[in-house]
Amino acid sequence: MNPEKVVFGFFILLALTLNVGFVFGDIDEPGHHHVWEFAAVVVVNAIATVLKLGDRTQMGAVLLATSLVAMLQLIAGALVWTIAAHGTAAGFTPHALASVVSLAVGAVVANVVSVVLLIVETVMLRR
Repeated sequence: MNPEKVVFGFFILLALTLNVGFVFGDIDEPGHHHVWEFAAVVVVNAIATVLKLGDRTQMGAVLLATSLVAMLQLIAGALVWTIAAHGTAAGFTPHALASVVSLAVGAVVANVVSVVLLIVETVMLRR
């Protein structure tokens, strides 16, 4: 068993599961979407992205692209959250939360594609 592959797969799956955990619930209900959970999603997705940087195959390029899309969505969500919470008079409203969750759902889609590609690559490996 290759420990690098285990860590790689672990972080890809953890990124997906944390992201799904964050978006699960009513889209505008603050009790269903915690800021620390969102922070964990961003950090784990960043780690997964860094782990994908070394692969020079075509599949590695597509995996990196999916991670970059997820990170773009999550960074946009973090910006919306930060600006709404600290840069507006209204504060962090349910409308702003709905925008953050919508962006996080986009990251979920990218993470699902990444996991599917990882499974396809694993199945196609020959011993």
